[in-house]
Amino acid sequence: MSVDAFSRNDGSAVNRRLMNLFDPKASPSRKPDNGVVSSDIVVDTTRKLWFRLYSNTTTAGKMFVPIVVYFHGGGFAYMAANSMSYDDLCKRLAREIPAVVVSVNYRLSPEHRYPSQYEDGFDVLKFIDNPDFEGFSAFGNTDTSSSKAFFIAGDSAGGNLAHHVALKACQHQFSRLKLRGVIALQPFFGGEERTESELKLAGAPLISVKRTDWMWKAFLPHGYNRDHQVVNVFGPNSVDISDLPFPPTLVFIGGFDPLQDWQRKYVEGLNKSGKHVYKIEYPNAIHGFYAFPQLPDTSLLMAEIKNFVLKQLDQ
Repeated sequence: MSVDAFSRNDGSAVNRRLMNLFDPKASPSRKPDNGVVSSDIVVDTTRKLWFRLYSNTTTAGKMFVPIVVYFHGGGFAYMAANSMSYDDLCKRLAREIPAVVVSVNYRLSPEHRYPSQYEDGFDVLKFIDNPDFEGFSAFGNTDTSSSKAFFIAGDSAGGNLAHHVALKACQHQFSRLKLRGVIALQPFFGGEERTESELKLAGAPLISVKRTDWMWKAFLPHGYNRDHQVVNVFGPNSVDISDLPFPPTLVFIGGFDPLQDWQRKYVEGLNKSGKHVYKIEYPNAIHGFYAFPQLPDTSLLMAEIKNFVLKQLDQ
């Protein structure tokens, strides 16, 4: 309700001051919180690009600790890396995988439309790939002579970001990072057509069809529709990724998510492109269910992420 109340119908503006009242923020934790510490690191002050770095204190001194670069959801227009719900989620990822988690605070639409978010995401990868960045040395990843395995993850709009940033990353020669997988939690994709799940669940909680239409309108450059290649990734304007070294991908789908048919199309598109993709479905899950740690499906999701990461590290 707050999203609808403080956003202009034409996708041109969001009242940030009012929205912040409904989006409580968490400070970084230098004192271990169930074994996890965090700090904020600035990448570019001119565009307020920064990330929150989460480290598991129990991995101190271990040589091989995976890195998870995480993109928060919020339809490209809302939430932040320090939103309380995402702070809790990233702490849990750092604790349970275990991993070093880099939670990216990218620019938001409609003030900053596509491709700002993708540029921010890739620039963070280049920043942490730089040998001058020593943020990984304190907690694991102590071997500077070998490549550091990393995964790109995100939920909802962050899942869309994870895909597109990974597309760029798999074609880039990093100096010390090696991309091992993509983790997409109910990724935000779409198109001009209305899918069966969108029609059936048009008024679903958290992410109605009316709201997703507004989010795409606020995100895309003026003059483009939802068949843009970044929205409908395997649609009429899509880019052929068959020859790209796109990494194995884990996709989570919820049975009460109006986006589920687009997520299945994404899985199908990866399969047809010859990529390894693993689909996990939770029939009773709403969009964003992982924000509720007490739900059984959230614990199952965490276990699946851990298993996927460990499996890719063994390859």
